[in-house]
Amino acid sequence: MVNCKVINKSGFIFTVLVFSCLLFLSSCKNDVVPKPASYLRLDYNEATYARFEDDCPFEFEVNSEAKIEKDKNCGFTINYPKMKATIYLTYKPVNGDINMLLKDAQKLTYEHVIKADDILEQPFLNASKKVYGMFYQVDGNAATNSQFYVTDSVKHFMTGAVYFYAKPNFDSIMPAASYVKNDMQRIVETLKWK
Repeated sequence: MVNCKVINKSGFIFTVLVFSCLLFLSSCKNDVVPKPASYLRLDYNEATYARFEDDCPFEFEVNSEAKIEKDKNCGFTINYPKMKATIYLTYKPVNGDINMLLKDAQKLTYEHVIKADDILEQPFLNASKKVYGMFYQVDGNAATNSQFYVTDSVKHFMTGAVYFYAKPNFDSIMPAASYVKNDMQRIVETLKWK
């Protein structure tokens, strides 16, 4: 009986060793690692601009790919259907209340401070056309990433803001946001009061 127990113990140990070796060797495969999240690469055609005029007291250049629609009181929406983005332009006559108009425009921009990582201010001055204002770039996951206001300080005041019809995720909309921001800057740079 002693011999039988020794054989059983050694057989058990041998079986455990063989099973352990097989398990060890079979587990030497490459680990499966999930792929990181990715975004589509968005490339857009180079913008071409055309002069936009209406019966309103201003004119500017707009991207020929965009669709522009007139709202009430010389306000406009400039739609980018492929990007699901819209620039909203609002016009108001000054009527002696320039300080209130400036305060409202700045308040509108700084309401995005909660979600924004940073707000960059870029003053705009074109003395020959009497166009003065501020261009804001709002970085982060805010509802808008570009806004501006321009005025001649006496008669005219215009604001503009871009909104995307998508969840604010700056990383995923960055190519489209950059494209539309360039168009907004073009509007500001080419704006002419009538």
